[in-house]
Amino acid sequence: MTSRFDKSRLPSRHVSVGPERSPHRSYYYAMGIAEEDIAKPFVALASAGNDSAPCNTTLDFQADAAREGVIAGGGMPRRFNTITVTDGIAMGHQGMKSSLVSREVIADSVELSVRGHCYDALVAFAGCDKSLPGMMMAMLRLNVPSIFVYGGSILPGRFHDRDVTVVDVFEAVGQYAAGNCPLSELTALEKVACPGHGACGGQFTANTMACVGEAIGLSLPNSNMVPAPYKSREQIAIAAGAQVMELLAMNLRPRDICTREAFINAARVVAATGGSTNGALHLPAMANEAGIDFDLHDVADAFKSTPYIADLKPGGRYVAKDMHEAGGVYMLMKTMLAGGFLDGNCMTVTGKTLGENIDQVTWNPDQKVIYDVKTPLSPTGGVVGLRGTLAPEGAIVKVAGMQRLRFTGPARVFDCEEECFQAVENREIKEGEVLIIRYEGPKGGPGMREMLSTTAALYGLGMGEKVALITDGRFSGATRGFCIGHVGPEAAEGGPIALVENGDIITIDAEAGTIDLEVAQEVLSERLARWEPRVNDYQSGALWRYSRTVGPAYKGAVTHPGASAERHVYADI
Repeated sequence: MTSRFDKSRLPSRHVSVGPERSPHRSYYYAMGIAEEDIAKPFVALASAGNDSAPCNTTLDFQADAAREGVIAGGGMPRRFNTITVTDGIAMGHQGMKSSLVSREVIADSVELSVRGHCYDALVAFAGCDKSLPGMMMAMLRLNVPSIFVYGGSILPGRFHDRDVTVVDVFEAVGQYAAGNCPLSELTALEKVACPGHGACGGQFTANTMACVGEAIGLSLPNSNMVPAPYKSREQIAIAAGAQVMELLAMNLRPRDICTREAFINAARVVAATGGSTNGALHLPAMANEAGIDFDLHDVADAFKSTPYIADLKPGGRYVAKDMHEAGGVYMLMKTMLAGGFLDGNCMTVTGKTLGENIDQVTWNPDQKVIYDVKTPLSPTGGVVGLRGTLAPEGAIVKVAGMQRLRFTGPARVFDCEEECFQAVENREIKEGEVLIIRYEGPKGGPGMREMLSTTAALYGLGMGEKVALITDGRFSGATRGFCIGHVGPEAAEGGPIALVENGDIITIDAEAGTIDLEVAQEVLSERLARWEPRVNDYQSGALWRYSRTVGPAYKGAVTHPGASAERHVYADI
């Protein structure tokens, strides 16, 4: 099978071909690798597996299973690991500043390992939120034939005869603070909410980006909604290993697959599933790696005309396991393509177009999770882009499951998440207020923290849609309620959110896509003249370096120019 591959044209020739590479080959012999295997293409199996959280505990097993497929396809598999920061554990304290930064570290570390060892192809395995876009960013940056494999979601927990997720635990903290949940109930819930391996089960960031993997063409069809504990995940990994060898033989690369039209498809799937607002951060970051100009406003344009059709938590009733049983992402895309909401001509890692893959799917009218586009849950997407005098660069809100889409009220200003969370815990928040959490943006945080602890506590207090919350930071995909994130320019750069004072009137209209600070421009100019930049506590280390290089949220909070500034592509060395 090695006759399919011309090693003289592959990156691995630099570490395995010719007399001058004898020292390099000696290392492979040291690992027990035979001469004929050194002559094969080298395939990287990048795993974000670790013991940090259940999201990642099966990834190494799956990556190792992929070896079988790579070997069968004529390649030599080489596994390595990268980090993750698991949001559910990092949430609600200073550790969350590391979360978004980890996306860049994951992409960078995969790039460096592949570059350093001259691998020819890549299969990447990820579980928790930022590791999914991090892996896909690395694929697009390197542009070697690649397949993305999601490790799978956790099964739902059961509590009082109902399905629960970790979000129920976060919200129960608010109920406890309100005196509506005994400590014994909270303790009992925390012990059953997460029953085993896998990433968070609702349509939070991990499952949103897993759907993106299939929609954008980087994952095998209907592979990513299979729960982590299912035996079939092993077969998916083996199939990914085998198929990446086919991609190598065809020289079909990620940038051939992830075109602008494919990014629009992915954005539409985020909207149709009521997915995480973080999709509007990660899609522009991925597009940057491919040299495609695709920012938050392009994502929002796709959202505007896409119906919301998947009844998934936190806005709906079901979890990823239910979506898998209903037919998966391709069942969703079946009705979307039929309704004219997808471009079926986009290429995928099957070597076939999205439309050709979808043709293999038969619509199941009996399932309850995915609605036909003709009878959607709502006519527009579950995520909405906003723009206005408070956010000239834009902002984003998740409206899936919300009843109230307009809000006007006086501002209540907090300069960090902890201040706001304390006010929520002390029940000092008043109905009708617009809570502002600022200096939590990419530069100002640094790291653009998620606010799930605060939003879940608000919901637990029964204030989820009685107040609005606005931040230059982010929200978890698990957040629900009137919560607006990614406000730009951020406070650290003197954006309008830095100038808001207590009592200022703010108006939000998620139907019109507007967010406005009702303060005269001359007043804001006077405030800006008095404003002084803040110095954060992170003046060394990774967070300092990140804050010096990170760009605005509407462009994906990226830390380098991307493919537009490339002088060479790794795959062509």
